[in-house]
Amino acid sequence: MTSPGGEVVVYESEDGEACVDVRFDRETVWLTRQQMAELFGRDRSVIARHIHNAYREQELDPGLTCANFAQVRFEGGRRVSRDVDHYNLDMIISVGYRVKSPRGTQFRIWATRTLREHLVSGCTMNERRLAERGLEEAHALTQTGDLLLPKLKSDEIRLRDAERAMKGVA
Repeated sequence: MTSPGGEVVVYESEDGEACVDVRFDRETVWLTRQQMAELFGRDRSVIARHIHNAYREQELDPGLTCANFAQVRFEGGRRVSRDVDHYNLDMIISVGYRVKSPRGTQFRIWATRTLREHLVSGCTMNERRLAERGLEEAHALTQTGDLLLPKLKSDEIRLRDAERAMKGVA
């Protein structure tokens, strides 16, 4: 589904209790306070407090992590557009690590596992998304490897050349 502010994808938590429309725009994801409250199973005021604390502690910059998107709602039979603050992935992760709830724990486990996988292997693959695009799981990994191999070889050659150049200088 596409919207004027970017692509919207539905996220469902592992326990099936939370279902949130996630907006992809400007190479990140964006959620409102209300959506984070649904995602983490906490009251909106708790989410607002965590956001406030992340800014107060200067962990994150409001100018970089908050954007205002118009949302259309129907109120009393009429269509109303309101600007609503949305927070990017950096803030979502910050709140996810601050909030104390079973869904917050699920999120932290997922975020830590995904980050670890990315750091160890140099990339992270979403096998479900690959499969949804018509690629069989076994073929998806092979095809992804085939796509990455030329890039990795090129990077390896550049790194080796840079190391040789540094040794020649030293």
